[in-house]
Amino acid sequence: MIATTESRTAAPLTPGLLEKINAYWRAANYLSVGQIYLHDNPLLRRPLRVEDIKHMLLGHWGTTPGQNFIYAHLNRVIKAFDLNMIYIAGPGHGGPALVANTYLEGTYTEVYPAISRDEAGLKKLFTQFSFPGGIPSHVSPECPGSIHEGGELGYSLSHAFGAVFDNPGLITACVIGDGEAETGPLATAWHSNKFLHPVNDGTVLPILHLNGYKIANPTILARISREELEQLLNGYGWTPYFVEGDDPATMHQLMAATLDEVITVISAIRSEALANGPVWRPRWPMIVLKTPKGWTGPKMIDGLPVEGSFRSHQVPLADPGKNPAHLRQLEEWLRSYRPEELFDEKGALRPELAELAPAGSRRMGANPNANGGLLLKDLKMPDFRHFSVKVEAPGKGEASDTLVLGEFLAEVIRLNGEQRNFRIFGPDETLSNRLDAVFTATNRQWEAVRLETDQYLAYEGRVMEVLSEHQCEGWLEGYLLTGRHGLFNSYEAFIHIVDSMFNQHAKWLKVTSQLPWRRKIASLNYLLASHVWRQDHNGFTHQDPGFIDHVVNKKAEVVRVYLPPDANCLLSTIDHCLRSRHYVNVVIAGKHPAPQWLDIDEAVLHCSKGIGIWSWASNDRDKEPDVVMVCAGDVPTLEILAATAILREKIPGLTIRVVNVVDLMKLQPATEHPHGLNEVDFDLLFTKEKPVIFAFHGYPWLIHRLTYKRTNHSNIHVRGYKEEGTITTPFDMTVLNDMDRFHLVMDVIDRLPSWGKNALISNKRCRIS
Repeated sequence: MIATTESRTAAPLTPGLLEKINAYWRAANYLSVGQIYLHDNPLLRRPLRVEDIKHMLLGHWGTTPGQNFIYAHLNRVIKAFDLNMIYIAGPGHGGPALVANTYLEGTYTEVYPAISRDEAGLKKLFTQFSFPGGIPSHVSPECPGSIHEGGELGYSLSHAFGAVFDNPGLITACVIGDGEAETGPLATAWHSNKFLHPVNDGTVLPILHLNGYKIANPTILARISREELEQLLNGYGWTPYFVEGDDPATMHQLMAATLDEVITVISAIRSEALANGPVWRPRWPMIVLKTPKGWTGPKMIDGLPVEGSFRSHQVPLADPGKNPAHLRQLEEWLRSYRPEELFDEKGALRPELAELAPAGSRRMGANPNANGGLLLKDLKMPDFRHFSVKVEAPGKGEASDTLVLGEFLAEVIRLNGEQRNFRIFGPDETLSNRLDAVFTATNRQWEAVRLETDQYLAYEGRVMEVLSEHQCEGWLEGYLLTGRHGLFNSYEAFIHIVDSMFNQHAKWLKVTSQLPWRRKIASLNYLLASHVWRQDHNGFTHQDPGFIDHVVNKKAEVVRVYLPPDANCLLSTIDHCLRSRHYVNVVIAGKHPAPQWLDIDEAVLHCSKGIGIWSWASNDRDKEPDVVMVCAGDVPTLEILAATAILREKIPGLTIRVVNVVDLMKLQPATEHPHGLNEVDFDLLFTKEKPVIFAFHGYPWLIHRLTYKRTNHSNIHVRGYKEEGTITTPFDMTVLNDMDRFHLVMDVIDRLPSWGKNALISNKRCRIS
């Protein structure tokens, strides 16, 4: 049976407490409107004047009063039940609400002392909002308590689940806007309850906020019947509790009663699972809150309905600085909250209202889970050298790079089993990417029905797999943002699905790196296998190395791209990435058996430098070469070395230097990226005037982009993927894209016409081949 508000008739709030909670809500609403409109006269000590109004009005009112209502009621249950809770605002454009509430609870002033809890502080609070040199209009990293900005919709529920994995004491209250609920990632995220362990993990409390409208259109879930919505949510495996209405006094009682019941149900589920084990998948409770959009705002403006309409979405009164009637209406709106009853003569929230907020780290703005670096513990790391491949000589013997890595990751899982702070995420590709060995140490976590024929499924596991890159990314981001570590493994071509999510996380890292109070978190690590050059069996749709291009658009202090050429270099690279902080690390590696080039000591040295001359493949001892052969990526490395061997055999007098690049950002100048080579070191490797033949894993123009400022850029000739592919052989993939050894030999000869007859003969033979 689905529980609804009709089954609850108790009024848990005494008249006095009801009055105080309503006053607290009014205070949050007042501060929210003030942030959107005012830069002076914050407490309306005098009549509102044009000069009190900001010149540019920005912000989103429509979702804000509903979120203020939710926050006030969550404060009450946190205190009543001593809850450890954080708040995620899916409609993150309701930034005024979270800023207002963290200010009212005192966290904002503790983080930003200049925004004091008095009239002067209120003036600064209002002025800074959505203002140059101030703060953004969303629930941005600058806002205490935020782990989710919500500017791009769709990921709130995924982040909420990531936050509670391995976090059994935490409840994440996740407010989901009914507009956001129309996105694909959010629609899938409801299924995250099939992956939540009722003992080892925490709890997500979704609050679906139905206010009926998006920017200019109604929302789907608000325009279907109550029965259909119940069936939808019930089908997802949730028990929905409905709180509906627009009368504040009635709604306060309904929300309080509902939250009391929901918290009691959550406690009962967890207690039963703790006593009897997770023998069944719980039906977790959730809340559907239906209130008018722009609740408590102007009901009509210029004869048109606003409250309960799409017109309240952003700034309802758009021009009070120019329209006297709108200025009067704005003042009436602000005074309807009766600020003189809410703030004392100094401008501070009255003590009887301030005491409604939780204290210390129980405040949602001050909860350390929302500043995950405070909770971050180093991983216990095995010595990766113990998993290395024996390389007697370069090119002797083969290994699957990711298969070797799997043994190392399995040991990482074992060593961190007790502190439970490492997980691997992926869209059903962990085995396909040849990380098989991790399943000797763990299983896939799965709370739904299991069959005897299933493999590696259990109630508890360190591997999280669902066929949605969005969920994997969102879970991992939430996991990292609350102080844990992880790895996302995926096919290279389909990691593009989370391009935009990567964007948002990279922006978050960039901003938080400049906020001293935000502690650094573990890096977001991507392992991209099944890459472009070995998707010969799946064909053209699976062949796309362009994620690298997308990544390097972001700030240099955030992004890192690694192309280890063999298994030992991959081990060294992943060890480094798992230890790193506050980066996005992209590692691209092969999964098929391939030649191995460096022993473990050589690999460690090479990876620590990020780029270097492979002297054993070169013959330019103590002199400048005739040509520099450069490779970045496992298949490009193989083809460059094969081309070099042909050249040395057919044109014995030719001096060749072979350079391998592991850290792609070494190619940028040091002035552009902290890993970049300075001009002297770059010229020592690439020369100032000799031809450079570069075989690259990705699209060729990226190398030109990274090196365009270099002295010898005009002589750098790049071969890489150029959108030629099909189902064919691995070698033919390189031929189709002119990156095979024979094309590389021809590229050298074409740029060294002075080498005469032998070169011309070799060129002709390569063209025939």
